[in-house]
Amino acid sequence: MTRPRVRWDERGSASIEAVIVGPAVVLLILLVVFGGRVALAHQTVQTIAADAARAASLARSKTEARHAAEAAVAAGFNQQLPCTSHTVRVDLAGFDKPAGTPAGVTAAVSCRVQTADLGLPGLPDLELASTMTSPIDTYRERR
Repeated sequence: MTRPRVRWDERGSASIEAVIVGPAVVLLILLVVFGGRVALAHQTVQTIAADAARAASLARSKTEARHAAEAAVAAGFNQQLPCTSHTVRVDLAGFDKPAGTPAGVTAAVSCRVQTADLGLPGLPDLELASTMTSPIDTYRERR
């Protein structure tokens, strides 16, 4: 009883697998890094918007509030997130309400983050935006 000898030659199959699987694994890793960068950048923009709204709500006048919000945004982007461009809009209508009336300050922040350094072709720059509101002390004088 002899068995027919059919053997497949497997020489070189590991290198073919590496050529096929290697780039797919690298692409998957880069996509995970991209997703992490998007999540971190979005959280940072939200934090900076909250800081701007809080800084503005602690000010005594509209002028001080606008400067405080812009300073908070500039400090946040300089320390936490490199943006190619950013915008800040602060709604200071709460300062027009008389003391004793609930009011708030709203800060809207947007930031453009580059993604070209990841090395994935075709990735667009990210435009992230966030809006946060902080209450003004109800019984504090407003100017």
